[in-house]
Amino acid sequence: MFMVMFVLDDPSQLEAILNAWEKNGISGATILESTGINRFRRARMVGTPFMAGINRLMNSPEESHYTLLAIVQDEQKAQLCLTAVESIVGDLIEPDTGVFCTWPLSSVKGVPHRPANKGQV
Repeated sequence: MFMVMFVLDDPSQLEAILNAWEKNGISGATILESTGINRFRRARMVGTPFMAGINRLMNSPEESHYTLLAIVQDEQKAQLCLTAVESIVGDLIEPDTGVFCTWPLSSVKGVPHRPANKGQV
């Protein structure tokens, strides 16, 4: 199994990415509201209180990202996630798109195994 992590720069693209992952058989993901160190420091410099995780609730002007985490069956599924992401946000080498990474997992517990014919994790 592999962990997929994607930090999405543009929150308005979240739904499209989740739909694309689902179409590729990725049935579950954890979504975290996050911010990067540069945005954190900019907010501190102008005196904006840092409120990661509750920006939307507080109508804060601080822009945040979404970090998506998904456990997938194999490296092929991880590559499908990347392909889906880049079909929406563009080439991740470009600025203001996002950061994608994967790594193998040596132990996983709590993720139900689904039959391969259903195309899910």
